[in-house]
Amino acid sequence: MNSTALIQRINQIAPLSQMLEDFIVSSLKEEKFCKHDLLLKEGQVARRIYFIQTGFCRSYYLQDGKEYTTWFMGEADIMISVYSFFTQQPSAEFIEVLEDGIFLSMSWIQLQKIYADFPEFNLFGRIITEHYYIKSEERAIALRTLSATERYLSLIKSNPTILQKAALGQIASHLGMSLETLSRIRAKRIF
Repeated sequence: MNSTALIQRINQIAPLSQMLEDFIVSSLKEEKFCKHDLLLKEGQVARRIYFIQTGFCRSYYLQDGKEYTTWFMGEADIMISVYSFFTQQPSAEFIEVLEDGIFLSMSWIQLQKIYADFPEFNLFGRIITEHYYIKSEERAIALRTLSATERYLSLIKSNPTILQKAALGQIASHLGMSLETLSRIRAKRIF
């Protein structure tokens, strides 16, 4: 198992003690997933948190038989159903692998043990949580304030390979627009 990328990411926040690093590494499980695998289904409790070494995935929920993509996550991202994982309650969303990949995972129980046994890890948890909360806020603001074209251009700028990894319908739902609107924007070739 290669946990180097995860350890490097954590060390960017603050240096880990060797004891904490060893404990984290011993708690990780390497898992390989294929395109279309589901890490989580609606109604299941999210028991694991995933660090994406390679691969790409999305979270989505169903409403009236229609999929709504909430997140895309790729290499070096952390993927969980936030509500389900932290409350240990059934999920309202699905997590689907869109590109074959290698993930490192840890159980909710293991993460709680790290927080309890290594109080300094709470700093890492807080900063990582802040990072993703800020991304969530930025997305919410963009959905309310940017035009459909601006949202599309922003997504392509921040994730230039997304068109090769996700279906256009998934991208359109993530951007809060219909597939027809996305197709019209793409047909204008404004990028």
